[in-house]
Amino acid sequence: MTTANGTSFEVTERTRLRRRPARGAYDEATVFGILDAGIVAHVGYAIEGQPRVVATAYWREGRTLYWHGAAGSQALRAQAGGIPICVTVSQVDGLVLGRSGFAHSLNYRSVMAFGRSEAVTDRAAKRRGMDAFIERLYPGRTREIRRVQDAELDMIAVIGMHIDEASAKVREGGVNEKDEDLAGPGWAGVIPVHTTLGAPCTDARIGTGVALPPSIGAFTQDARLDLALGENARAVRD
Repeated sequence: MTTANGTSFEVTERTRLRRRPARGAYDEATVFGILDAGIVAHVGYAIEGQPRVVATAYWREGRTLYWHGAAGSQALRAQAGGIPICVTVSQVDGLVLGRSGFAHSLNYRSVMAFGRSEAVTDRAAKRRGMDAFIERLYPGRTREIRRVQDAELDMIAVIGMHIDEASAKVREGGVNEKDEDLAGPGWAGVIPVHTTLGAPCTDARIGTGVALPPSIGAFTQDARLDLALGENARAVRD
């Protein structure tokens, strides 16, 4: 999968797809589209030679990814020192069933990105970052709620990673089978997989007459989460 339009990441030895290269993409539109449609990233790093992978919510500003956590977190303390990082984000779009075990697969969208971690220590920058995190999920939300307090910011560590290298890999479509399997027994096809949203559940402590806020307008009941997140990311940029 390739796109000729727009800016692309340089293809490197780490990001070049050798297996099924036609499924690879390096353009920003594809990479950023997958990142903006996700909510959880897996952050890979090493401490004293031991590999670690941590799942975390994240946000993106241009070619920089950010995540946050408790200031006392062992993972974030290690990342604050500026270390090599690998971040992956993936979406499962379908279960692919063939008439042989070998032909079973998944439809998916995924991104692998490399860079070095950097701590955001300036309090004003941390505030902007946390506001950006909220706005990435709920555009306009920071105008609906109280401002983050300095004491709260001091309890949080924010880590950024400029994306130096990145690639996307996408599998879509139907079943890939050998010709001799086409007449074989069993059902074959694709079962679509999507995460959909339920109806908002208002906190019981809120008084009557408080309407749902505009910031969650994309999160309507039965809407797809990935599409809603992508819509919100576009709304923030626009």
